[in-house]
Amino acid sequence: MPPPFPMLQRRFLCTQTTNLSFFNPNTGRHHRPQWPIKQVTKSNFTDSLDELNTHISNSDFVAISLQNTGSYSSPWHRILPFDTTEIAYLKAKYAAERFQILQLAVCPFSVRASNKLQAHPFNFHLFQRDELKIGAPCYSFSCQPSYLASMAREDFDFNRCIYDGISYLSRAQEAAAKHQIGNPVSSTYVAQSSSSRSVADNVFVERVKSRVGHWISACKRSDMKSDDALVNSLRKLILGGDEYGSRPSMNIDVCSERQVQLVFEMVKSRYENVVPLTISAKGGGTQSVRVVLTSSKEDRDLLEEDLKNMEEEQSKRVRGFREVIELISTSQKPVVVHNSLNDFAFIHSKFISPLPPTMDEFRSSLHSVFHDIRDINQLMKEVGPLNKYSNLPSAIAYLKRNFFAPLEIDITQKASMEECKNHGHNVVRISELFARLCFILKLTLDTQHHNPDGPSPKPYANVVNLGSDGFQETDDISVWTHNPKKISINNLVFLWGFRSGISAGKLKNMLFKSHDLLSEDDTFDVRLIDKNCAVVVFWKNGLSDWFLDAIGSGDGLRELATEGLMAAGYDTYTRVCKSEILGADLADSLAEFDRVSSDHVDDSAEVYWNSELMIKFDDL
Repeated sequence: MPPPFPMLQRRFLCTQTTNLSFFNPNTGRHHRPQWPIKQVTKSNFTDSLDELNTHISNSDFVAISLQNTGSYSSPWHRILPFDTTEIAYLKAKYAAERFQILQLAVCPFSVRASNKLQAHPFNFHLFQRDELKIGAPCYSFSCQPSYLASMAREDFDFNRCIYDGISYLSRAQEAAAKHQIGNPVSSTYVAQSSSSRSVADNVFVERVKSRVGHWISACKRSDMKSDDALVNSLRKLILGGDEYGSRPSMNIDVCSERQVQLVFEMVKSRYENVVPLTISAKGGGTQSVRVVLTSSKEDRDLLEEDLKNMEEEQSKRVRGFREVIELISTSQKPVVVHNSLNDFAFIHSKFISPLPPTMDEFRSSLHSVFHDIRDINQLMKEVGPLNKYSNLPSAIAYLKRNFFAPLEIDITQKASMEECKNHGHNVVRISELFARLCFILKLTLDTQHHNPDGPSPKPYANVVNLGSDGFQETDDISVWTHNPKKISINNLVFLWGFRSGISAGKLKNMLFKSHDLLSEDDTFDVRLIDKNCAVVVFWKNGLSDWFLDAIGSGDGLRELATEGLMAAGYDTYTRVCKSEILGADLADSLAEFDRVSSDHVDDSAEVYWNSELMIKFDDL
């Protein structure tokens, strides 16, 4: 079979890596590792972070790949071809909130004019724990046995992950944790004009100004050093003085954030060598303001620099692995992924904040962190036959067989025996596949503008970007994976109650014989979702409504109804997916929601049509 693009005939293909070989004592053979991936745990995280930051700055793209403890608890929890954008997001949200990330691989990479892919892969081992000893948040997650078994086959060290994995807090968790830690940090408040102050504000400011002035005068008295310890202690007790390091300091109690702002405004406008700090309360908010007296402008600058460094160190300690996410976000480099919706649902849930309820809110929130996301699934759609390849090695192998796309992979870092295990290799495959697809589709990698001499690919933006064609933005959906034909969701009917183990063909034949309207050719199609539930696609508009009415009333399809066959429309499926708990069996969930809906309709009808329950206002 000739390649789908005749102008790109298969010629010389190569993928070169560093020539390395290691001896495996278990098999007694030498093996050649695929790529050297730097494995990062808590013990080498700090050094690796600096190295990663340098590589991100010098690279054009950043590829990301995740290894989770699972992705779905039941077959129908997976994102299915007939799912709308909102349904797909709800399923991804459900998985991200229940499963955990154990490995996250990051690979800054660039593709040079000589078709050389320069990659710098890192694989981070993660395990969230309460390292700050603040008692929150509560860490729990689910596991999918097949995922853990797959990781075990790859010699994944679960003990190392649990005991030496890198912990982290999301942005939302960090904000809450900082209030509980309560370390004093330098704060800035926007100065406001005095005209906006109330009488109470002015009284408070004058009282604080007088107190701070007397305290500064006492600290600068030349005869203070000659006083004995008892006198100095009494002076500190009366004036409320203390020491911050080697510098004099004093605490000012405040009752509100407004008073904090007033203290900062007064100190910064009146005292050049006084630095105000906030002391956080354990339950949140500000407990007091600490003012520190410095000896000169240089000493003040030195103190502020120390405070800045202390705050940064505290932030790094609190963030943990999220520091990597912040580096990628700050760099604004394009992020390349293979499964954007699922991956970024996990990333948002674990490292940013709890997932919002709708897809639009998720898209907006994610765009504020990652400005440019490239999903190679969208590029793969431009090469038609790639649609049938669901894994990266198969897709890369297909391109090698059918297209001229020479690419040399250059990974300069050294490899140890531990780093040659099959952990994090997918992130290099994502980088390679992205580079090959861009080469085949004539996309310029440096600017990502389309080459006018090549074919005209469609937009390949990720689902989280506007204008995406990754998922269905309207009620028209692609029903089957490899069939681009679209149909309205109103033409879909979910069917259950049939004999367990029946094939889709037999079920279709049973429906075909049940009524004359269903006996015409190309009227409907049937696919099994799982062993107990199927989806029926009616190719003619209006036929789905007739089918639902006929099943519900028994008219016309009495034989199917008596056999226990039940049906529901797409709206019932949508309500099931919007529920907080997705059942293991779709048929049971559909039956429950369909029954609740029917009961609600019946109850409503009884209320409105029973005259005894009506209130007549004229009789009151």
